[in-house]
Amino acid sequence: MAKKSRNIFNALFLIIVFAATMYSVFYGEDLGQIAEYIKAADSRYWFPCILIVLIFIESEAVIIFYMLKSLGEDARLLHCCLYSFVGFFFILVTPSASGGQPAQLYFMKKDGLSLTVSTMVLIIVTITYKLVLVVIGAIVFIFRPAKIMYFLEPVTGWCWLGMVLNVVCILAMLVFVFHKALAENIAAWVLNVFCKVFHRKNKEKYMCRLASAMEKYRGTAEYFSTHKLIIWNVFCITVFQRVIFFVLAYIVCLSFNTADEGIFVITGLQAMVSVAVDMLPFPGGMGITEKLFKDIFTPLCGSGLVLPVMIVTRAISYYTQLFISAVMSVVAYKYIILRRGIQKK
Repeated sequence: MAKKSRNIFNALFLIIVFAATMYSVFYGEDLGQIAEYIKAADSRYWFPCILIVLIFIESEAVIIFYMLKSLGEDARLLHCCLYSFVGFFFILVTPSASGGQPAQLYFMKKDGLSLTVSTMVLIIVTITYKLVLVVIGAIVFIFRPAKIMYFLEPVTGWCWLGMVLNVVCILAMLVFVFHKALAENIAAWVLNVFCKVFHRKNKEKYMCRLASAMEKYRGTAEYFSTHKLIIWNVFCITVFQRVIFFVLAYIVCLSFNTADEGIFVITGLQAMVSVAVDMLPFPGGMGITEKLFKDIFTPLCGSGLVLPVMIVTRAISYYTQLFISAVMSVVAYKYIILRRGIQKK
């Protein structure tokens, strides 16, 4: 019942945010003129952008496959691709991207993978994913490239807020991963609260399960602590994953002939939009991403073209990604969940 209520809430929240976003973007705008601008753009540039979206999603699949294999799990690359699609779909439709990892863990568990190892892998994925954003933001704020800082001026506060939230999140997860005693104490405290709130009498059974899980967790944490090359490789793949996704905005600007500032500036600006919105409680950064994009890119694209550029950029980076991930999540459900159920029967 609680799960059903949560799903209803997430769906309603997504619909409300989507409606508010569409209203704020198109209210008072000349839709005919916008359509003309989009029609006049060189759409040949947009097809490579769809390929970039697929590379972005499946880069995470490569990371998951690489780490699971390094931990001795019987992982298959095709299945890791499906886990990645599932994760991104739920990231895009849930507040603060909160549904991605739980959904992936459900599929990975159903696929016969260790829940403890899978959890640790996804935590490392999340840490590196956010760490790359923090590194990019730090580079921008330390070296302060003149053109990037000029365009960022209207949204500097949002960028600093995103940096702080991401740093706090990363530090909290690192403590959980590498401070074993603290992690065990937190887990035991949560279990005690759970048993008291829900009046569970078989606390000892849960404690035994917790001890077993923490033993596996401890071994996994120690493995990553002593195999720094794996973490470095994951970080490098994540840098490639995120940067190539940010280049998408530059390619869209090329299609509208508004890329005069060059790939470095436009890619950097798109990266800073992600830094600002990554931790905010909106599905896929919906609403706030559009606002920041308009604030940043209006001087670059011009007041007439900024909206068409933003529409195409978001249509590819968010809505195309959402559609592909939704379709492949259905495939994952049929291929992993239903097939496994039939095999067990």
